[in-house]
Amino acid sequence: MNTDQLVDMLARNAGPAPRTTALTRLIPAMLFGGLCSMLLSWWLIEPLPIEIFYSNATAIKLSYAALLAVAACWLTARLARPIAHITGARRWVVGTIAFMMLAAVLILTLTPANQRLEAIFGNTWLTCPWTLMSFSLPALAAILWAVRGLAPTQLAAAGGACGLLAGALGAMGYALACPEQSSVFIAIWYTLGILLTAWIGRILGPIVLRW
Repeated sequence: MNTDQLVDMLARNAGPAPRTTALTRLIPAMLFGGLCSMLLSWWLIEPLPIEIFYSNATAIKLSYAALLAVAACWLTARLARPIAHITGARRWVVGTIAFMMLAAVLILTLTPANQRLEAIFGNTWLTCPWTLMSFSLPALAAILWAVRGLAPTQLAAAGGACGLLAGALGAMGYALACPEQSSVFIAIWYTLGILLTAWIGRILGPIVLRW
């Protein structure tokens, strides 16, 4: 039996790969990672006072992180396949971040000059990205494990997408304990923490996802 015959035999009646496979592995990993991020936030910092949960800032934090998580999940699911068409998913990821940045610029221009530095740096800018990244690591481990069981071929890109998704989940958990109320702060420092997690995922991808 030559190679062509072997390939033909393996492919015969195989049918298309089920489209739900990636999500059935990703969703439990996302739930686990999001829960870990939330518990770490409440354990190592403390929950926000209940009245802050009704503020616009908390809604913006959670909405931004949730929208980015959806886009990153789409991108991760695409890159978990051998032949990945990622243009649409990548545009949604970039568009979500760009929209948040543009909104931050607009808000900053409307902020009185003497309050702009406070809007940008808040009180936790030195620790926020690193804390968010740390709270994202359980999610990153779970999502990398989930994707490893699929068939990614662009390993660095897939790892980066896993990190982006984990960072967005970590941001959702961190938002439940973060005291910052500035949308400009959220756009800058939350995004930096998410991108740091994506960078770690991109480094780990070729190592962890190799098959």
